[in-house]
Amino acid sequence: MKSKKTWEEALRNFKLKLDSQEPVFVISVVSEMVHIPIWTLRKLDEMGVVQPKRLGKRIRCYSQKQIETLSYVYYLMEERGVNISGIKMILEIREE
Repeated sequence: MKSKKTWEEALRNFKLKLDSQEPVFVISVVSEMVHIPIWTLRKLDEMGVVQPKRLGKRIRCYSQKQIETLSYVYYLMEERGVNISGIKMILEIREE
């Protein structure tokens, strides 16, 4: 029988290794993580700003890299007052 200490140690040492490009986060979780409403995330997808991978027709899954981009998008929208079209242009320039 394993002791509680051993289990707690194992839990403390547990590391989840994900590829930053792997889409694993659903839209509701991403919305809470980056403080962007779901409807805005859908609009960003529709306009080609950040396009998550689709599972079937309904489920959008975002990668860690896309979440980092969305954090920057939030900064641009909230702190700098940039609209979605402007954000798209800024991101395109950054990629060059």
